[in-house]
Amino acid sequence: MRTLAAADFVPREPPAALADGEIHLWFFPQCGITGATGRNAQHCLRELLASYLHIDARDLPIQRDTHGKPFLAGLADGATLQFNLAHSGKALLVGVSRNQVLGVDLETGQRTRPWLALAQRYFAGAEAAALIALPPALQASAFLDLWSCKEAVLKALGRGIAFGLHRLSFALDTDGAVTHLAQIDDEAGTPAQWHVLRLRPESGTCGALAWHGPARSVRAFRQASSGNDALPPVPHP
Repeated sequence: MRTLAAADFVPREPPAALADGEIHLWFFPQCGITGATGRNAQHCLRELLASYLHIDARDLPIQRDTHGKPFLAGLADGATLQFNLAHSGKALLVGVSRNQVLGVDLETGQRTRPWLALAQRYFAGAEAAALIALPPALQASAFLDLWSCKEAVLKALGRGIAFGLHRLSFALDTDGAVTHLAQIDDEAGTPAQWHVLRLRPESGTCGALAWHGPARSVRAFRQASSGNDALPPVPHP
């Protein structure tokens, strides 16, 4: 499985030209729930999407569907612009594309959890067994790596964990790294139809990007300014 490391997230400010066959990832180190004062995840998301649509962020009509997935409503261009977001601690990750539904997840590992108990209860049996077989020192990071990949796929499906974490299964190598999507419920297609990328935007942070359909080029960016700086003015078309 392909991994985008911190060096692959190019420092720059939004916006960036988005081609039809591309997916853009934006990593904001200081725009999460506990981010910089006055600029939380929703503020950064609205400013970013507005920069792609060339409108004022205050006019952006973000709504949620019955499963809680956010989408743009009532805009001609908004019908083609797809996005998904994840935030953890101070950090925010946003995926943006045209006409391609996608899902992203981000985990900072700031909380201690009963990793193996959660895996045995909610994951596929092969995944739980693979985690149990790892040295204890690797189990927490492997759990988060696996969780983020599963979460990204479920968010791309638009169903979230209500779909069932056990209904898709990833393979892990002997070091606990996710290698590929091994199985998924027939309702969601076949593993070969899915693309999943592991993300490492900064030290101590893992994430994933997932989409169903044709291959796409992925470009990754990191907000170049500090979290206290506003994004640049929205450009004119």
